[in-house]
Amino acid sequence: MVKQLDETLMMLKDLTDAKGIPGDEREVREVMKKYISPYADEITSDNLGSLIAKKVGKEDGPKIMVAGHLDEVGFMVTQITEKGFLKFQTVGGWWSQVMLAQRVTIMTKKGNIPGIIGSKPPHVLSPEARKKVVDIKDMFIDIGATSKEEAMGWGVLPGDSIVPYFEFTVMNNEKMLLAKAWDNRIGCAIAIDVLKNLKGVDHPNVVYGVGTVQEEVGLRGAKTATAQIKPDIGFAVDVGIAGDTPGITEKESVSKMGEGPQIILYDASIVSHKGLRDFVVGVAEENNIPYQFDSMAGGGTDAGSIHLTANGVPALAITIATRYIHSNAAMLHRDDYENAVKLIVEVIKRLDDDKVKEIIFD
Repeated sequence: MVKQLDETLMMLKDLTDAKGIPGDEREVREVMKKYISPYADEITSDNLGSLIAKKVGKEDGPKIMVAGHLDEVGFMVTQITEKGFLKFQTVGGWWSQVMLAQRVTIMTKKGNIPGIIGSKPPHVLSPEARKKVVDIKDMFIDIGATSKEEAMGWGVLPGDSIVPYFEFTVMNNEKMLLAKAWDNRIGCAIAIDVLKNLKGVDHPNVVYGVGTVQEEVGLRGAKTATAQIKPDIGFAVDVGIAGDTPGITEKESVSKMGEGPQIILYDASIVSHKGLRDFVVGVAEENNIPYQFDSMAGGGTDAGSIHLTANGVPALAITIATRYIHSNAAMLHRDDYENAVKLIVEVIKRLDDDKVKEIIFD
């Protein structure tokens, strides 16, 4: 039975169904712009294409940046073989074991084309070869073309974006949401809803809801967007590791879906600002908003670029525990998303000049 989608779920569906790999985020940016515009005083972008929505509470108050990233991990066409198969490269981090036999969409100048990632069938491999993981360089994409000329006639060219194909799905447990590109359309949704929840509310600052570009290839859009905004405080909203899946030990992740947003203590891109972190935790405690601490030895978020801009910006990553990230589909819990919005809104209400100075010089 198809479940009826409420207003929030429709937004999440539109965001995750949109297609946008690093360097080609236009479609996603237009969706985010559509949803955030009613709550913004001004919409601009930087020269790389990051969307910047400004909402003024107090004109000369501190600048607060809340950034999700528009891009998703995907692929790019690098070559069309004489028989019409596509060779490709990854754009963003992929694990080869999750790629084979997955449907993808090739974004061409003549429209979108379906394809499937393939490799040599196991029936013709030696027993030893069957035990090995297929290397990405040995994979290809089959679009059903019979020649290079036919594929090019359909509009396919080297450089075309390729995105995973998956339909937004509400699970039987309706709190569980399955979709492609949660990394990081959920961050974009949080930025939208933060501005939405501040509509008509007094807040002592200027808030920027941002959709950055090219996060998955080096936190690039956050560098340029932050340079343009010059914020006093920065939040990156992203996905994190869900520790409540088989095989993950507590040493690797202690977070559980549905138990609140994750406050990231440390990752490969940032040691979180202690003063800001303590303040956010205090607000969560005061308002009975559930939260979890987590840290990651590898990986990073836009906070890694935000905090290094100019002479430094106190920054913190607030993330949503998510299963199966960097694959064709991932799963998260709606309560964590809604509690992340609630927490950031309550934090922003308290970030006046005095509090920001106290955080910076604590």
